[in-house]
Amino acid sequence: MSKRDVVFPSGRQALYERNRYSPAIRSNGFLFVSGQVGSREDGSPEPDLQAQVRLAFENLNAILKAAGCSFEDVIDATVFIVDPESKFDTIWKVLPEYWGEAPHPTLTGIGVTWLYGFDFEIKVIARLPQGE
Repeated sequence: MSKRDVVFPSGRQALYERNRYSPAIRSNGFLFVSGQVGSREDGSPEPDLQAQVRLAFENLNAILKAAGCSFEDVIDATVFIVDPESKFDTIWKVLPEYWGEAPHPTLTGIGVTWLYGFDFEIKVIARLPQGE
């Protein structure tokens, strides 16, 4: 078995080591990114929902950047939303700030009952730049 090619964003390695998972793994030309939430540097949730969604995207973009990618390289996204019926519109107002122009990535949205104190999580698969 080959060793995992892990990507760590700057300044957050301790958070991932404490929680015992990899933020992203490079494999066969793709980047598989763990779910990102709107956590502050200490790991606590951002209380304002729109700010939490923005912070989740900032955390995601830090990982993509560490791998030499951007959101333009994302081909598949999965979002998890606590109580989507009441929060969907608020969350979807923020997405255009990060989603970019069409064609957009594929998307799966999942309503959940609990996200460890968070209301929104996004995980993605991205294409790596040629030669990665």
